[in-house]
Amino acid sequence: MKIQVFVRLKSGVLDVQGKAVERGLHGLGFAGVQDVRIGKLVEFELPDQSPEEAKMQVQQMCEKLLANTVIESFEVQC
Repeated sequence: MKIQVFVRLKSGVLDVQGKAVERGLHGLGFAGVQDVRIGKLVEFELPDQSPEEAKMQVQQMCEKLLANTVIESFEVQC
């Protein structure tokens, strides 16, 4: 089963990397761009198991390693 985990900073947390990209885009003439947020995508395979078991296992992976749940949120897609 292919798993995708999207990790993003929670709203209200300053995204320094996003601001740098936004300034860079403005400098390149893309003045209409605003509120740039940068995240990460983690993709991996899990051996055959039920979608419920997989989602529960991935939830634990996110809480323990893949995301800093204090400042980041995550979304799991199976």
